[in-house]
Amino acid sequence: MRKPASFYFFKRKPIVQKDRYELWRGVASLLGFKAHERLRVEWMVFYYTVGKDNATLTAQHFGISRKTFYKWFKRFKNSKYNVQSLADQSKAPCHKRNWEVTLTQEERIRRLRKRYPYYGKRKLKVIYEKEYSEEIST
Repeated sequence: MRKPASFYFFKRKPIVQKDRYELWRGVASLLGFKAHERLRVEWMVFYYTVGKDNATLTAQHFGISRKTFYKWFKRFKNSKYNVQSLADQSKAPCHKRNWEVTLTQEERIRRLRKRYPYYGKRKLKVIYEKEYSEEIST
């Protein structure tokens, strides 16, 4: 007679599920978070464990303002607890200014720069306006 299918010769180790806080820390290390970004993860872990959902206690413990904590907490919660939302985001402006000059203006500026190599942009602007009677930005 055959043994039931549940019999294994070698017993396997039980799979221990990590709690969500350990998962958050693991994701932070996998993403290569910097020290201050990992600290934000610790804020969230503390808030849910030791802090017992008390933002004031969490902010006092880490020496930050409540406003700062709430800013990161809101971002974390709105992302559906995605740890990646606690990382730094780009501080570059969305729309950078473009210098708009025509080809003729550019050629004139090049000629002036060759003629006056030691003059700065402000002096060149004055000379350009005198010579070509056309306004241009520095």
